[in-house]
Amino acid sequence: ITNRYIEKCILFFRKEVLNMKKQPIIVAQIMGKWVGGGVEAVIMNYYRNIDRSKVQFDFICDEDSTNIPYDEIKKLGGRVIICPPYQKIFEYERFLIDLFKKNNYKIVHSNINALSVFPLRAAKKTGVPIRIAHSHSTTNKKEWKKNLMKQALRPFSKKYATDYFACSELAGRWLFGDKTFEQGKVTIINNAIDLDKFKYDEKVRKEKRKELNINDDTLVVGHIGRFVEQKNHTFLIDIFNELHKKEKNSILLLIGQGPLMSEIKQKVDSLGISDSVKFLGQRNDANELYNIMDLFLFPSLYEGLGMVLIEAQANGLPCIASTEVPKIADISNNVQFYDLNDSIDIWLKNYDTNRFKFICKNCIYDIKKEAEKLEKYYIKIGKE
Repeated sequence: ITNRYIEKCILFFRKEVLNMKKQPIIVAQIMGKWVGGGVEAVIMNYYRNIDRSKVQFDFICDEDSTNIPYDEIKKLGGRVIICPPYQKIFEYERFLIDLFKKNNYKIVHSNINALSVFPLRAAKKTGVPIRIAHSHSTTNKKEWKKNLMKQALRPFSKKYATDYFACSELAGRWLFGDKTFEQGKVTIINNAIDLDKFKYDEKVRKEKRKELNINDDTLVVGHIGRFVEQKNHTFLIDIFNELHKKEKNSILLLIGQGPLMSEIKQKVDSLGISDSVKFLGQRNDANELYNIMDLFLFPSLYEGLGMVLIEAQANGLPCIASTEVPKIADISNNVQFYDLNDSIDIWLKNYDTNRFKFICKNCIYDIKKEAEKLEKYYIKIGKE
């Protein structure tokens, strides 16, 4: 064996070692059904802002998902992997077991709340060392059918997880329990956003109002959320209906989609306010649409945090929300909270439509800072 051959071997192995060092940690993000909701928006915000040369994501999505941003994920270097829906539990688990074995993930991060028990069980079976359960929400007694499953699965939330994440204290206590939270075992991952992206822009306001045929002097009330029971569109329509009686030159913008959209449209028709309610569907320009609005309504039955409320405030919008939304979501002192049992007259007693200058009193919602923290967390636990 010549010295030249030995030198070539050394150079080759050095190159391979350097290449190995450069490989990013791949995190398997369990997304459930990607339908354009807040959880998906949160994970994508983090994905856009982490250093993807160090951490990359594989998005594991149910096959009945409807709004997966394939092109953007591919452009950013990630992958989308389609799996059977979690309702087909045996197929779902078999698929994940095969997937986890094949890809040899070090981190599986499940974003499906109480249902995380299923993918994390598969992850433990295949020896995945880091298994994160992430609580993004809570519950409400009005969704009793949905609650049955949540309550049945909640005691198992910690059984297969090694790490506990939550978007707020409320969400963390709900899924993992008071004792676990008070022991400091729950890491808060804030639903952070690009604050600059949501800044108020007068030029955009005029352009978007023109695009939607809305006059400059029209009072615009807005809401962004899926048409599901949690978002409480029925009550939201009742609130707007009463406001519209006083403010004839007003409209309601509803952004989102979901199974209850037809039902809400019927309610709007029955109240005779169809000409004053615009259903915009799923949009990719929500950050621009906030500029059109003068008031943001958010009467949710429950929220882990309520990311759209953060976005609305970043735009300078006065907001009215239910007391079921965590108070930590008020980052501007411009959110009025009311109990869902309060009358509509109380909800509308002191509403304001004057936009304020947003100054973040609690910048834990700055995605640039928060993404760096999450990135460091992944790298740290990925090396353990």
